Amino acid sequence: QVQLVESGGGLVQPGGSLRLSCTASARIWSFNAMGWYRQAPGKQRELVASIISDGNIDTADSVKGRFTSSRDNAKNTMYLQMNRLKPEDTAVYYCHADAIATPLGAYRDVWGQGTLVTVSS
Repeated sequence: QVQLVESGGGLVQPGGSLRLSCTASARIWSFNAMGWYRQAPGKQRELVASIISDGNIDTADSVKGRFTSSRDNAKNTMYLQMNRLKPEDTAVYYCHADAIATPLGAYRDVWGQGTLVTVSS
């Protein structure tokens, strides 16, 4: 079973920056989409940014111009660079991969365990 492991969450002041990482436990040969979701207390999980297989990146309006998602194939890792953070960005951030092909097999709808980001003074 392929696992996604997030890291980089923590407490940051408003206006600050954090970079989240998501590393897969196996080499990902191909994918339909890989991205980041978040879930704030009492709210539904929502898309933050998603890298599509054709190279396009779908980014939520609420984070456009502040958050950037990228992938390093050599490190098998995806990143979410978050700048100019706001208190409303406070949430658990999840890494997600859909329709991936790996040496271990093919998988759909794989989620990481989540990492907490708290934006507060």
